[in-house]
Amino acid sequence: MVETLSIAVIGASGVGKTSIIRRFVYDDFSETYNPTRARRVYRPSVVLNGHMYELKILDVPPIAAFPSSPAQEWLDARCRGVRNASAYILVYDICCIESFEYVKMIRQQIVDNREGSSSSSDVPILVVGSKRDLQRQRFAQRRSVSVLVKKTWKCGYVECSAKFNWHVLLLFKELLGIAVARGLRHNHASIRLQGALHRNRCSVM
Repeated sequence: MVETLSIAVIGASGVGKTSIIRRFVYDDFSETYNPTRARRVYRPSVVLNGHMYELKILDVPPIAAFPSSPAQEWLDARCRGVRNASAYILVYDICCIESFEYVKMIRQQIVDNREGSSSSSDVPILVVGSKRDLQRQRFAQRRSVSVLVKKTWKCGYVECSAKFNWHVLLLFKELLGIAVARGLRHNHASIRLQGALHRNRCSVM
């Protein structure tokens, strides 16, 4: 049986969410900026270490806050499916501190609103620093941000560049590894999948 994992990609306007998703799914990149105004769904199949996964990737437009209840989620079409996502990718622009503050706010709201729910408060969250190709313009050193995210927030952390296709595949492999390690599968595939992260055996179908 093929497992489906729902991944919500959330971030402020202009941080590169759609560019990252399209680079991963279609291996393309556009220099033209088209703001995401409505929720979009991408459904790629991924083979990781011999196991197939169906991904439901939600490209979420900028939202004022994480929906605090199922009712609020369904009132706003942009948020539908966000509360029950299997995992989250929170994207910020390494050159924009405001976009990082937005990710900080959303992460805390995810933790607060899912705590004690049947979907578990221990949901996998990967923080992604986008636009690594603009390294010289970053607002903070990579190490300081990485330590905060990993040590204090207890989240995964990856930096990438959709423009140059740098670490885009890695961030999705990292997220799958975190998700499996936290028990989204129950057939003890986690050990094999964690090994696959080092062998680079991941492909998008």
